[in-house]
Amino acid sequence: MISQTVTTAVAQQKDSSPAALVRKYRTDFATVLPSHIKPETWLRIATGALRRSPQLANAAKRNPSSLLVALLEAARKGLEPGTEQFYLVPRKGKNGPEVLGITGYQGEVELMYRAGAVSSVKVEVVREHDTFAYNPGEHDRPVHEIDWRADRGDLVLTYAYAVMRDGATSNVVVLSADDIAVILKKADGADSPFSPWQWNPKAMWLKSAARQLAKWVPTSAEYVRLPDVPLESLPPAKPLDLPRVDDVVDAEIVEDWPTAPDDTADGAR
Repeated sequence: MISQTVTTAVAQQKDSSPAALVRKYRTDFATVLPSHIKPETWLRIATGALRRSPQLANAAKRNPSSLLVALLEAARKGLEPGTEQFYLVPRKGKNGPEVLGITGYQGEVELMYRAGAVSSVKVEVVREHDTFAYNPGEHDRPVHEIDWRADRGDLVLTYAYAVMRDGATSNVVVLSADDIAVILKKADGADSPFSPWQWNPKAMWLKSAARQLAKWVPTSAEYVRLPDVPLESLPPAKPLDLPRVDDVVDAEIVEDWPTAPDDTADGAR
């Protein structure tokens, strides 16, 4: 029994993998996690993300401090690392490969719901053949009609708003193609074939609108219990059914990046 314990201890000491690093700091992560998140479940998700992506594991091994920073941010927000809630993105930094943590679209929406002030969140894109109208002071919220049988055309607008629990509509965010162009211009590396700005621009437009809406709607890592409203009755996040997208402004290709875009590719913040 003693021999086995010593062998295990030596093996753990020699294990310098990113997953071992995550386990080493599990107490630190558990300390900052919101109360409704089970630390062991969160840790399994984090280590699972590292196992699924050799590129991520390589960046984490070469720059472990960047991994810890990203994971601590995910833990503080109570979001699942390596998922659509919170992306773990390998990128080439100034000193070599590193890990960047980014709150995803689903994470932004989840934090809005947890604050307990909204009953629903709407984030959509408008295409050139859609019917769209929104005039502040005239419309409470955008009027958006879609002919699903026809070709909708190119992206022209994106918008987002929340319906508060009292039925009121939050500030409405509307971004034009010019607004998106400004965001795209600031997105270093967006011209890379690995960037979703190139192969999934819709996801990046939606991300931009959701990020702006978060400035006007209460957000919380912890679930806020409203008077006479049990936690289980709070509405779950209702994210769009989008492919996995990461959104990094200054991403560059790491040395062992795959030869074609996949669901771990990066976009723009």
